[in-house]
Amino acid sequence: MDELKRLLHQNLNSDFIAATLSNPRDSEKASKIKVRPILKGDGFIFQIETFRNNQAFHENLKAEEAAERLFLCMENMKQMQLETRHTGYTVLVSKKGKVTIKGKNYKSLKEQGTLLHNRRKGYILEEGIKVPFLVDLGVMTEDGRVIHAKFDKFRQINRFLEFIEDILPELPKGREIRILDFGCGKSYLTFAMYYYLHELKKLDIRIIGLDLKTEVIKKCNELSRKYGYEKLKFLEGNIEDYTGSDKVDMVVTLHACDTATDFALAKAVEWKAQIIMSVPCCQHELNNQIGNELLQPVLGYGLIKERMAALVTDALRAGYLEREGYAAQILEFIDMEHTPKNILIRAVRTGRKRNNHDKLKACEEFLGVSPTLGKLLDT
Repeated sequence: MDELKRLLHQNLNSDFIAATLSNPRDSEKASKIKVRPILKGDGFIFQIETFRNNQAFHENLKAEEAAERLFLCMENMKQMQLETRHTGYTVLVSKKGKVTIKGKNYKSLKEQGTLLHNRRKGYILEEGIKVPFLVDLGVMTEDGRVIHAKFDKFRQINRFLEFIEDILPELPKGREIRILDFGCGKSYLTFAMYYYLHELKKLDIRIIGLDLKTEVIKKCNELSRKYGYEKLKFLEGNIEDYTGSDKVDMVVTLHACDTATDFALAKAVEWKAQIIMSVPCCQHELNNQIGNELLQPVLGYGLIKERMAALVTDALRAGYLEREGYAAQILEFIDMEHTPKNILIRAVRTGRKRNNHDKLKACEEFLGVSPTLGKLLDT
């Protein structure tokens, strides 16, 4: 067992990818245990997810504590698969407590790719090819290797670019394409858009990122100048008050909190933007409003009410966009295992308005809600 303890202490570090403990001797204690790294500040913690009686329990521990905890957990488990960036280990524990450890070194990027979060082939931004803004934003190393703790972010960026790739034919031809990104934050996706559309697709684009955080805007402008991105600018400001443009081809709003998303969508409709890409966040408004006597047995549970209100919020937003002449889709942005906020609203202006006003209002009346987007568009 000393060899197992040594294995755990040596590999819970920056190269660790994941581990799964399975095949329990007593399933009442735990049927399965999963481990993954989480980047926190300048270091890592390790989340241990224990499955017991159809429930999952989570605990975040530092490396030494996590190694000791997993060592104790293996007293009840017969098998463990542990993956690092360079090596995969299979650990077997016999009835008598004999430990067998087999290791396999990964020699190719392709081998590693099948392990890291079930990577899918054909990413738009490929691992192994250095992308300068991803290096400065802490997603890639200088040699183009994706930092494993940021692989979820790398995957998210590529997923977003796939959504943009789908609608490229809808963007105007033969002139500058104007894009506004409301609530751009650290701007991983804003830089990705510019890099993809300008550097890879060779389109003439101008992107303005808008956010309230002074230091974030300053940093993003510094990076934009560093890369020579002449038509990528960042401004400090509020979505509700923004009046800097009167014609925009594409509006992006990613994780704008609560009704800030509604103000961004209303602006997009006002400008008759051809494309809208919105990932909503923190939908509190309808959660504070929703109420229906028939649904009380369901809405009486806080978590259920919160999720239902969020889903209703986004469905109504899509409905209003269709009423205003857009073909709207609600798509899965990234898998639920990475975040519960995984919905993207993508809308393409067709000019064909859907006759759904009365149904939207009837739905709102039934649920006792009055969403901001509806009020903004009706004024």
